[in-house]
Amino acid sequence: MRALSLAAVVLAFIVVVMGAYVRLSDAGLGCPDWPFCYGRPLPAEIADQDALAKAWKEMGHRYLAGTLGLLIAALFLVAWRQRRSAALASTLVAVVVFQATLGMWTVTMLLKPAIVTAHLLGGMATLALLAWLALAQGAHSTAADMRSLRAASATALAVVVVQIALGGWVSANYAALACPELPFCPGATDFANAFHVVRELGQTAEGQLLSLDALRAIHWTHRLFALAALAAVLFAAVRAWWLARGLAITVALLVFMQFALGVANILVGRPLMLAAAHNAVAALLLLALVVLNFSAFRGLRPSL
Repeated sequence: MRALSLAAVVLAFIVVVMGAYVRLSDAGLGCPDWPFCYGRPLPAEIADQDALAKAWKEMGHRYLAGTLGLLIAALFLVAWRQRRSAALASTLVAVVVFQATLGMWTVTMLLKPAIVTAHLLGGMATLALLAWLALAQGAHSTAADMRSLRAASATALAVVVVQIALGGWVSANYAALACPELPFCPGATDFANAFHVVRELGQTAEGQLLSLDALRAIHWTHRLFALAALAAVLFAAVRAWWLARGLAITVALLVFMQFALGVANILVGRPLMLAAAHNAVAALLLLALVVLNFSAFRGLRPSL
């Protein structure tokens, strides 16, 4: 059970990062059908080399996600056979089924922003739940004083989840370069059309073209909330300093790294690998906060 859960965490992290890479390289519609690619299990007979490369990226992500689904199914069977964390394993199966549905809708609904953002959040939720499941299989020493960190750690996790959702909304709407200057974002902002959930890509709820002002509002909201996320995570790290110093340092370093990557993406125009790294560190920060919350709510001493 422990080996399976740890393997699933590693694979889930790879799937999340690969998904971000596919989205950021504009390969989300590399295969216009689902679950196959132009009706085939592997991309073939595509004359356009750029289209072929995008199709391979998309199918590679699908096969990795499918492998993760099989691994979670195995976890589900072992969990029920051993009567260990069976409810959590069942929740994971439900989340993965819904996540696969979102993956299909991402393609069939032509990258509708709400679906793309939900798909990102579903991947992060899968990663977090697998991490919690893996932690539950390990041996930990009791530390009742860790419970004093519950409020700070839960707040930090909640704020980071909101920030990840805002980042997904920026990416899904292609608003990453809407504010190319630092530290401010000069120009008008249209918040009225920025956060309509039910709409097509690049359009308002009424079907008009989404303006640069709306994209600027999306980007600016994500940038401002990054300050709240930085403050909440650092406060949790400071609170954890005397109880779990190694974990506190890890959390603080990851949030500083994430903030620096966000700034760097703006300064150099969001190159692909730097943007993908921004997603990867977000996933690592989420994992670190899951460890902190697991330790705080279980009253256990974390072991890195």
